[in-house]
Amino acid sequence: MPYKPGERLPGERASRLGHLEVLKSELVNKLVKNFEEGNANVAIANLKWEPIPSGGELLPIVFGIDGSMQVIDSETPPYKSLAFVKTALLRIDQFALSRIDKDSPHPLALRDILADSALYHATVFPLRHVSIPGQTTYHAIRGIIFESLRDKSLDGEPMETLKWLAYEKWSGNHKQLPLFECPHCEETVATLPYDAETGKCHKCNGDLFLTDMLGFHQEMTTDSAPNTIATNYMSIHEVLLLFTGIRYYWEKRKEILSKCLFVKDGPLAIRAQYSKLVAPIRRFLSFARDQGYPIHIIGQEKSGRFFDHLELIGKNVPEGHIFIPGDEYIKEEIQHRPTSGAPYGKDTNYGAKVFVKINNYHKMVLNIPTGEFVENPTLSNLIGASNIFATLPSILSNRYEGALLPVELANGIASLSTYPSAQILKIFTDARGI
Repeated sequence: MPYKPGERLPGERASRLGHLEVLKSELVNKLVKNFEEGNANVAIANLKWEPIPSGGELLPIVFGIDGSMQVIDSETPPYKSLAFVKTALLRIDQFALSRIDKDSPHPLALRDILADSALYHATVFPLRHVSIPGQTTYHAIRGIIFESLRDKSLDGEPMETLKWLAYEKWSGNHKQLPLFECPHCEETVATLPYDAETGKCHKCNGDLFLTDMLGFHQEMTTDSAPNTIATNYMSIHEVLLLFTGIRYYWEKRKEILSKCLFVKDGPLAIRAQYSKLVAPIRRFLSFARDQGYPIHIIGQEKSGRFFDHLELIGKNVPEGHIFIPGDEYIKEEIQHRPTSGAPYGKDTNYGAKVFVKINNYHKMVLNIPTGEFVENPTLSNLIGASNIFATLPSILSNRYEGALLPVELANGIASLSTYPSAQILKIFTDARGI
Protein backbone atom coordinates (compact mmCIF):
# COMPACT_ATOMS: atom_id res chain seq x y z
CA MET A 1 0.00 0.00 0.00
CA PRO A 2 1.65 3.30 -1.07
CA TYR A 3 1.96 6.36 1.15
CA LYS A 4 -0.76 8.98 0.71
CA PRO A 5 0.06 12.60 -0.25
CA GLY A 6 0.47 15.08 2.58
CA GLU A 7 0.49 18.87 2.82
CA ARG A 8 4.16 19.24 1.73
CA LEU A 9 5.05 16.10 -0.23
CA PRO A 10 3.33 14.09 -2.95
CA GLY A 11 2.04 10.57 -2.43
CA GLU A 12 4.02 7.44 -3.23
CA ARG A 13 3.29 5.88 -6.62
CA ALA A 14 2.54 2.19 -6.66
CA SER A 15 5.16 0.21 -8.54
CA ARG A 16 4.11 -1.38 -11.83
CA LEU A 17 7.22 -3.60 -11.97
CA GLY A 18 5.69 -6.01 -9.44
CA HIS A 19 3.21 -7.08 -12.14
CA LEU A 20 6.02 -8.67 -14.13
CA GLU A 21 6.81 -11.23 -11.44
CA VAL A 22 3.13 -12.11 -11.05
CA LEU A 23 2.76 -12.77 -14.77
CA LYS A 24 5.65 -15.25 -14.70
CA SER A 25 3.53 -17.61 -12.62
CA GLU A 26 2.23 -20.57 -14.63
CA LEU A 27 -0.88 -20.81 -12.44
CA VAL A 28 -1.64 -17.11 -12.84
CA ASN A 29 -1.34 -17.31 -16.63
CA LYS A 30 -3.58 -20.36 -16.76
CA LEU A 31 -6.25 -18.67 -14.66
CA VAL A 32 -6.05 -15.48 -16.70
CA LYS A 33 -6.47 -17.45 -19.92
CA ASN A 34 -9.50 -19.29 -18.55
CA PHE A 35 -10.94 -16.02 -17.32
CA GLU A 36 -10.60 -14.43 -20.74
CA GLU A 37 -11.80 -17.35 -22.81
CA GLY A 38 -14.24 -19.13 -20.56
CA ASN A 39 -17.93 -18.31 -20.33
CA ALA A 40 -19.87 -18.61 -17.12
CA ASN A 41 -21.49 -22.03 -16.92
CA VAL A 42 -24.80 -21.16 -15.37
CA ALA A 43 -27.37 -23.85 -14.76
CA ILE A 44 -30.48 -22.21 -16.15
CA ALA A 45 -32.27 -25.35 -17.29
CA ASN A 46 -35.15 -26.79 -15.31
CA LEU A 47 -35.97 -23.48 -13.63
CA LYS A 48 -39.63 -23.35 -12.74
CA TRP A 49 -40.67 -20.31 -14.76
CA GLU A 50 -44.45 -20.02 -14.90
CA PRO A 51 -46.85 -17.70 -16.72
CA ILE A 52 -47.74 -14.44 -15.02
CA PRO A 53 -51.10 -15.03 -13.30
CA SER A 54 -54.15 -13.54 -14.97
CA GLY A 55 -57.63 -12.68 -13.80
CA GLY A 56 -56.65 -10.06 -11.23
CA GLU A 57 -58.19 -6.61 -10.81
CA LEU A 58 -56.48 -3.31 -11.60
CA LEU A 59 -55.64 -1.52 -8.34
CA PRO A 60 -56.76 2.12 -8.75
CA ILE A 61 -54.50 3.80 -6.14
CA VAL A 62 -50.72 3.48 -6.20
CA PHE A 63 -48.14 4.67 -3.67
CA GLY A 64 -44.42 5.03 -4.31
CA ILE A 65 -41.85 5.11 -1.50
CA ASP A 66 -38.16 5.94 -1.85
CA GLY A 67 -35.27 7.48 0.05
CA SER A 68 -31.84 8.97 -0.51
CA MET A 69 -28.76 9.55 1.63
CA GLN A 70 -25.72 11.74 1.05
CA VAL A 71 -22.63 12.06 3.24
CA ILE A 72 -20.77 15.37 3.12
CA ASP A 73 -17.14 15.31 4.30
CA SER A 74 -14.97 18.38 4.83
CA GLU A 75 -11.74 18.37 2.85
CA THR A 76 -9.44 19.58 5.63
CA PRO A 77 -8.65 18.21 9.10
CA PRO A 78 -10.37 17.27 11.35
CA TYR A 79 -12.48 15.97 8.43
CA LYS A 80 -15.95 16.70 9.72
CA SER A 81 -18.77 14.58 8.38
CA LEU A 82 -22.52 15.10 8.09
CA ALA A 83 -25.13 12.79 6.56
CA PHE A 84 -28.29 14.15 4.94
CA VAL A 85 -31.27 11.82 4.59
CA LYS A 86 -34.45 12.36 2.62
CA THR A 87 -37.44 10.05 2.16
CA ALA A 88 -40.58 10.52 0.11
CA LEU A 89 -44.09 9.10 -0.24
CA LEU A 90 -46.04 9.62 -3.44
CA ARG A 91 -49.73 8.90 -4.02
CA ILE A 92 -51.06 8.64 -7.57
CA ASP A 93 -54.21 7.19 -9.11
CA GLN A 94 -54.69 5.33 -12.35
CA PHE A 95 -56.26 8.35 -14.06
CA ALA A 96 -53.14 10.42 -13.36
CA LEU A 97 -50.93 7.53 -14.47
CA SER A 98 -52.80 7.28 -17.74
CA ARG A 99 -51.97 10.94 -18.49
CA ILE A 100 -48.22 10.38 -18.23
CA ASP A 101 -46.29 9.75 -21.43
CA LYS A 102 -44.27 6.66 -20.50
CA ASP A 103 -41.60 7.39 -23.12
CA SER A 104 -41.09 11.10 -22.52
CA PRO A 105 -43.17 12.52 -19.66
CA HIS A 106 -43.63 16.28 -19.78
CA PRO A 107 -42.00 18.00 -16.77
CA LEU A 108 -44.98 20.29 -16.22
CA ALA A 109 -47.37 17.33 -16.25
CA LEU A 110 -45.23 15.63 -13.63
CA ARG A 111 -45.13 18.85 -11.61
CA ASP A 112 -48.92 19.09 -11.57
CA ILE A 113 -49.30 15.46 -10.54
CA LEU A 114 -46.73 15.70 -7.74
CA ALA A 115 -47.86 19.07 -6.41
CA ASP A 116 -50.71 17.73 -4.30
CA SER A 117 -49.80 14.07 -3.99
CA ALA A 118 -46.29 13.88 -2.55
CA LEU A 119 -44.76 14.46 0.84
CA TYR A 120 -41.21 14.11 2.04
CA HIS A 121 -39.10 14.06 5.18
CA ALA A 122 -35.53 15.28 5.63
CA THR A 123 -33.03 15.19 8.47
CA VAL A 124 -29.30 15.37 9.08
CA PHE A 125 -26.87 13.43 11.29
CA PRO A 126 -23.54 14.68 12.70
CA LEU A 127 -21.30 11.67 12.13
CA ARG A 128 -17.78 12.80 12.99
CA HIS A 129 -16.05 15.83 14.52
CA VAL A 130 -19.22 17.94 14.62
CA SER A 131 -19.77 19.27 18.11
CA ILE A 132 -23.23 19.38 19.67
CA PRO A 133 -23.27 21.73 22.70
CA GLY A 134 -23.75 19.77 25.89
CA GLN A 135 -24.08 16.37 24.18
CA THR A 136 -21.92 13.60 22.82
CA THR A 137 -22.44 12.51 19.23
CA TYR A 138 -23.88 9.25 20.59
CA HIS A 139 -26.72 10.88 22.53
CA ALA A 140 -27.20 13.67 19.99
CA ILE A 141 -27.95 11.14 17.24
CA ARG A 142 -30.29 9.23 19.56
CA GLY A 143 -32.23 12.45 20.07
CA ILE A 144 -32.18 13.36 16.38
CA ILE A 145 -33.61 9.97 15.42
CA PHE A 146 -36.37 10.26 18.01
CA GLU A 147 -37.31 13.83 17.07
CA SER A 148 -37.05 13.11 13.34
CA LEU A 149 -39.74 10.44 13.61
CA ARG A 150 -41.91 13.05 15.32
CA ASP A 151 -41.31 15.48 12.44
CA LYS A 152 -44.07 18.12 12.56
CA SER A 153 -44.11 18.41 8.77
CA LEU A 154 -45.54 14.88 8.77
CA ASP A 155 -47.63 15.50 11.91
CA GLY A 156 -45.57 12.91 13.77
CA GLU A 157 -47.22 10.10 11.81
CA PRO A 158 -44.05 7.95 11.39
CA MET A 159 -43.74 7.78 15.20
CA GLU A 160 -47.38 6.73 15.47
CA THR A 161 -46.71 4.05 12.88
CA LEU A 162 -43.66 2.81 14.80
CA LYS A 163 -45.85 2.48 17.91
CA TRP A 164 -48.56 0.79 15.85
CA LEU A 165 -46.10 -1.83 14.65
CA ALA A 166 -43.93 -2.24 17.74
CA TYR A 167 -46.88 -2.59 20.14
CA GLU A 168 -48.96 -4.42 17.49
CA LYS A 169 -51.83 -2.04 18.15
CA TRP A 170 -53.60 -3.37 15.07
CA SER A 171 -54.28 -6.63 16.96
CA GLY A 172 -56.32 -5.01 19.74
CA ASN A 173 -54.07 -6.60 22.36
CA HIS A 174 -51.85 -4.56 24.67
CA LYS A 175 -48.65 -6.21 23.52
CA GLN A 176 -45.51 -5.30 25.44
CA LEU A 177 -42.20 -4.47 23.81
CA PRO A 178 -39.54 -7.18 23.85
CA LEU A 179 -36.55 -6.36 26.05
CA PHE A 180 -33.85 -4.36 24.28
CA GLU A 181 -30.36 -3.11 25.08
CA CYS A 182 -30.32 0.04 27.22
CA PRO A 183 -28.24 2.78 25.55
CA HIS A 184 -26.83 3.75 28.96
CA CYS A 185 -25.99 0.60 30.94
CA GLU A 186 -25.87 -1.61 27.81
CA GLU A 187 -27.85 -4.36 29.53
CA THR A 188 -30.71 -6.08 27.69
CA VAL A 189 -33.24 -5.08 30.33
CA ALA A 190 -34.88 -2.01 28.80
CA THR A 191 -38.55 -1.80 27.87
CA LEU A 192 -41.39 0.74 27.86
CA PRO A 193 -45.02 0.69 29.00
CA TYR A 194 -47.63 0.01 26.35
CA ASP A 195 -47.99 2.87 23.82
CA ALA A 196 -45.20 4.90 25.44
CA GLU A 197 -42.65 6.91 23.44
CA THR A 198 -40.27 7.55 26.34
CA GLY A 199 -39.44 6.02 29.71
CA LYS A 200 -36.69 5.05 32.13
CA CYS A 201 -34.41 2.03 32.37
CA HIS A 202 -35.41 0.24 35.54
CA LYS A 203 -31.80 -0.77 36.19
CA CYS A 204 -29.82 2.46 35.61
CA ASN A 205 -32.68 5.01 35.44
CA GLY A 206 -31.36 6.32 32.11
CA ASP A 207 -33.73 8.03 29.69
CA LEU A 208 -35.18 5.74 27.03
CA PHE A 209 -36.73 6.52 23.65
CA LEU A 210 -38.96 4.12 21.73
CA THR A 211 -36.47 4.44 18.86
CA ASP A 212 -33.78 2.90 21.13
CA MET A 213 -35.68 -0.35 20.71
CA LEU A 214 -34.48 -0.45 17.09
CA GLY A 215 -30.84 -0.46 18.17
CA PHE A 216 -29.25 2.51 16.38
CA HIS A 217 -27.05 3.14 19.44
CA GLN A 218 -25.43 -0.28 19.00
CA GLU A 219 -23.62 1.05 15.93
CA MET A 220 -22.13 4.18 17.53
CA THR A 221 -19.28 5.18 19.79
CA THR A 222 -19.30 8.18 22.11
CA ASP A 223 -18.04 10.78 19.64
CA SER A 224 -18.57 9.29 16.19
CA ALA A 225 -21.00 7.23 14.13
CA PRO A 226 -20.56 5.27 10.89
CA ASN A 227 -22.26 6.21 7.64
CA THR A 228 -24.50 3.17 8.08
CA ILE A 229 -26.42 5.04 10.79
CA ALA A 230 -27.83 7.30 8.08
CA THR A 231 -28.37 4.42 5.64
CA ASN A 232 -30.23 2.36 8.22
CA TYR A 233 -32.30 5.34 9.35
CA MET A 234 -33.31 5.93 5.73
CA SER A 235 -34.35 2.27 5.33
CA ILE A 236 -36.37 2.30 8.55
CA HIS A 237 -38.07 5.58 7.64
CA GLU A 238 -39.03 4.20 4.23
CA VAL A 239 -40.71 1.25 5.97
CA LEU A 240 -42.51 3.60 8.37
CA LEU A 241 -43.73 5.79 5.48
CA LEU A 242 -44.96 2.68 3.70
CA PHE A 243 -46.91 1.49 6.74
CA THR A 244 -48.13 4.98 7.58
CA GLY A 245 -50.24 4.82 4.45
CA ILE A 246 -51.36 1.31 5.30
CA ARG A 247 -52.17 2.26 8.91
CA TYR A 248 -54.22 5.26 7.82
CA TYR A 249 -56.51 3.20 5.61
CA TRP A 250 -56.63 0.34 8.13
CA GLU A 251 -57.91 2.70 10.82
CA LYS A 252 -60.12 4.87 8.61
CA ARG A 253 -61.32 2.95 5.55
CA LYS A 254 -60.30 -0.68 5.28
CA GLU A 255 -62.30 -1.15 2.11
CA ILE A 256 -59.97 1.30 0.31
CA LEU A 257 -56.81 -0.42 1.55
CA SER A 258 -57.26 -3.52 -0.59
CA LYS A 259 -57.57 -1.28 -3.67
CA CYS A 260 -54.09 0.19 -3.13
CA LEU A 261 -50.70 -0.90 -4.41
CA PHE A 262 -47.66 0.14 -2.37
CA VAL A 263 -44.42 0.19 -4.38
CA LYS A 264 -41.19 0.50 -2.41
CA ASP A 265 -37.75 1.05 -3.85
CA GLY A 266 -35.51 -1.76 -2.57
CA PRO A 267 -36.12 -5.16 -0.98
CA LEU A 268 -38.77 -5.87 1.63
CA ALA A 269 -36.20 -6.63 4.30
CA ILE A 270 -34.86 -5.14 7.53
CA ARG A 271 -31.47 -6.41 8.61
CA ALA A 272 -29.32 -6.75 11.73
CA GLN A 273 -30.74 -5.46 15.03
CA TYR A 274 -33.38 -3.47 13.16
CA SER A 275 -35.11 -6.70 12.10
CA LYS A 276 -37.18 -6.53 15.31
CA LEU A 277 -39.89 -4.97 13.15
CA VAL A 278 -40.01 -7.89 10.71
CA ALA A 279 -42.03 -10.27 12.93
CA PRO A 280 -44.83 -7.76 13.72
CA ILE A 281 -44.98 -6.74 10.05
CA ARG A 282 -45.41 -10.36 9.01
CA ARG A 283 -48.06 -10.92 11.67
CA PHE A 284 -50.00 -7.85 10.53
CA LEU A 285 -49.90 -8.84 6.86
CA SER A 286 -51.16 -12.34 7.75
CA PHE A 287 -53.84 -10.87 10.03
CA ALA A 288 -55.05 -8.42 7.35
CA ARG A 289 -55.20 -11.18 4.72
CA ASP A 290 -57.17 -13.46 7.07
CA GLN A 291 -59.56 -10.59 7.84
CA GLY A 292 -60.30 -10.26 4.13
CA TYR A 293 -58.19 -7.17 3.49
CA PRO A 294 -55.07 -8.30 1.61
CA ILE A 295 -52.31 -5.68 1.50
CA HIS A 296 -50.70 -5.28 -1.92
CA ILE A 297 -47.00 -4.43 -1.56
CA ILE A 298 -44.05 -4.82 -3.88
CA GLY A 299 -40.40 -3.93 -3.38
CA GLN A 300 -38.18 -3.55 -6.44
CA GLU A 301 -34.47 -4.39 -6.36
CA LYS A 302 -32.58 -2.38 -8.98
CA SER A 303 -29.12 -3.68 -8.15
CA GLY A 304 -27.37 -6.39 -6.17
CA ARG A 305 -26.95 -10.15 -6.46
CA PHE A 306 -30.55 -10.95 -7.35
CA PHE A 307 -30.62 -8.26 -10.04
CA ASP A 308 -27.35 -9.53 -11.52
CA HIS A 309 -28.66 -13.10 -11.46
CA LEU A 310 -31.78 -12.13 -13.36
CA GLU A 311 -29.60 -10.52 -16.02
CA LEU A 312 -27.90 -13.89 -16.35
CA ILE A 313 -30.91 -16.21 -16.45
CA GLY A 314 -33.59 -14.00 -17.99
CA LYS A 315 -32.31 -13.61 -21.55
CA ASN A 316 -33.92 -16.67 -23.11
CA VAL A 317 -37.03 -16.83 -20.94
CA PRO A 318 -40.37 -16.33 -22.73
CA GLU A 319 -42.09 -13.01 -22.10
CA GLY A 320 -44.83 -12.92 -19.49
CA HIS A 321 -43.25 -15.37 -17.03
CA ILE A 322 -42.13 -15.34 -13.40
CA PHE A 323 -39.76 -17.48 -11.33
CA ILE A 324 -39.91 -17.73 -7.53
CA PRO A 325 -36.60 -19.06 -6.16
CA GLY A 326 -36.62 -21.21 -3.04
CA ASP A 327 -34.15 -21.38 -0.17
CA GLU A 328 -31.80 -23.95 -1.71
CA TYR A 329 -31.68 -22.19 -5.09
CA ILE A 330 -30.92 -18.81 -3.49
CA LYS A 331 -28.11 -20.21 -1.36
CA GLU A 332 -26.47 -22.28 -4.11
CA GLU A 333 -27.00 -20.21 -7.26
CA ILE A 334 -27.19 -16.62 -6.00
CA GLN A 335 -25.37 -16.43 -2.67
CA HIS A 336 -22.95 -19.27 -3.54
CA ARG A 337 -22.82 -20.65 -0.03
CA PRO A 338 -23.65 -23.95 1.68
CA THR A 339 -27.31 -24.84 2.02
CA SER A 340 -26.94 -25.58 5.73
CA GLY A 341 -27.99 -23.10 8.38
CA ALA A 342 -31.10 -20.99 8.79
CA PRO A 343 -33.35 -20.52 5.73
CA TYR A 344 -32.62 -17.44 3.65
CA GLY A 345 -34.44 -14.37 4.99
CA LYS A 346 -35.97 -16.19 7.97
CA ASP A 347 -35.37 -13.30 10.38
CA THR A 348 -34.99 -10.37 8.01
CA ASN A 349 -37.34 -10.55 5.00
CA TYR A 350 -41.05 -9.78 4.89
CA GLY A 351 -41.27 -10.40 1.15
CA ALA A 352 -40.39 -13.32 -1.14
CA LYS A 353 -38.13 -12.80 -4.16
CA VAL A 354 -39.84 -12.98 -7.54
CA PHE A 355 -38.04 -12.77 -10.90
CA VAL A 356 -40.36 -11.19 -13.45
CA LYS A 357 -40.00 -10.92 -17.22
CA ILE A 358 -42.81 -8.90 -18.75
CA ASN A 359 -40.93 -8.31 -22.01
CA ASN A 360 -37.33 -7.94 -23.15
CA TYR A 361 -37.17 -4.39 -21.79
CA HIS A 362 -38.96 -4.97 -18.52
CA LYS A 363 -37.25 -7.62 -16.44
CA MET A 364 -37.25 -6.98 -12.70
CA VAL A 365 -36.66 -8.44 -9.27
CA LEU A 366 -39.72 -7.91 -7.12
CA ASN A 367 -40.40 -8.73 -3.47
CA ILE A 368 -43.98 -9.69 -2.58
CA PRO A 369 -45.10 -10.47 1.00
CA THR A 370 -46.25 -13.91 2.04
CA GLY A 371 -47.36 -12.95 5.55
CA GLU A 372 -45.84 -15.69 7.66
CA PHE A 373 -42.36 -16.80 6.60
CA VAL A 374 -42.30 -19.42 3.83
CA GLU A 375 -39.01 -21.15 3.10
CA ASN A 376 -39.93 -22.19 -0.44
CA PRO A 377 -42.76 -19.90 -1.54
CA THR A 378 -45.08 -20.57 -4.45
CA LEU A 379 -47.42 -18.28 -6.34
CA SER A 380 -50.28 -19.13 -3.97
CA ASN A 381 -48.25 -17.79 -1.01
CA LEU A 382 -47.82 -14.30 -2.52
CA ILE A 383 -50.40 -11.94 -1.04
CA GLY A 384 -52.53 -10.31 -3.75
CA ALA A 385 -50.32 -11.62 -6.57
CA SER A 386 -53.02 -11.68 -9.26
CA ASN A 387 -54.05 -8.05 -8.57
CA ILE A 388 -50.41 -6.94 -8.39
CA PHE A 389 -49.59 -8.46 -11.78
CA ALA A 390 -52.80 -7.07 -13.28
CA THR A 391 -51.69 -3.59 -12.18
CA LEU A 392 -48.02 -3.90 -13.13
CA PRO A 393 -48.41 -3.04 -16.87
CA SER A 394 -50.10 0.27 -15.97
CA ILE A 395 -47.14 1.46 -13.88
CA LEU A 396 -44.30 0.57 -16.26
CA SER A 397 -42.00 3.32 -17.47
CA ASN A 398 -40.20 3.20 -20.81
CA ARG A 399 -37.53 5.71 -19.82
CA TYR A 400 -35.36 3.03 -18.18
CA GLU A 401 -35.24 -0.74 -18.53
CA GLY A 402 -37.31 -2.46 -15.88
CA ALA A 403 -38.51 0.88 -14.50
CA LEU A 404 -41.70 1.43 -12.50
CA LEU A 405 -43.29 4.89 -12.58
CA PRO A 406 -44.09 5.15 -8.85
CA VAL A 407 -40.47 4.40 -7.95
CA GLU A 408 -39.17 6.72 -10.66
CA LEU A 409 -41.38 9.59 -9.47
CA ALA A 410 -40.68 8.99 -5.78
CA ASN A 411 -36.97 8.91 -6.53
CA GLY A 412 -37.27 12.30 -8.20
CA ILE A 413 -38.66 13.71 -4.95
CA ALA A 414 -36.28 11.92 -2.59
CA SER A 415 -33.08 12.15 -4.62
CA LEU A 416 -29.94 13.59 -3.03
CA SER A 417 -27.68 12.71 -5.96
CA THR A 418 -23.97 13.39 -5.97
CA TYR A 419 -24.46 16.30 -8.37
CA PRO A 420 -25.87 18.87 -8.10
CA SER A 421 -27.62 18.17 -4.79
CA ALA A 422 -24.47 17.18 -2.93
CA GLN A 423 -22.82 20.43 -4.01
CA ILE A 424 -25.80 22.41 -2.77
CA LEU A 425 -25.66 20.62 0.59
CA LYS A 426 -21.93 21.22 0.80
CA ILE A 427 -22.40 24.94 0.20
CA PHE A 428 -25.17 24.95 2.80
CA THR A 429 -22.95 23.33 5.45
CA ASP A 430 -19.88 25.42 4.58
CA ALA A 431 -21.90 28.63 4.89
CA ARG A 432 -22.62 27.73 8.52
CA GLY A 433 -19.08 26.84 9.39
CA ILE A 434 -19.87 23.17 10.01
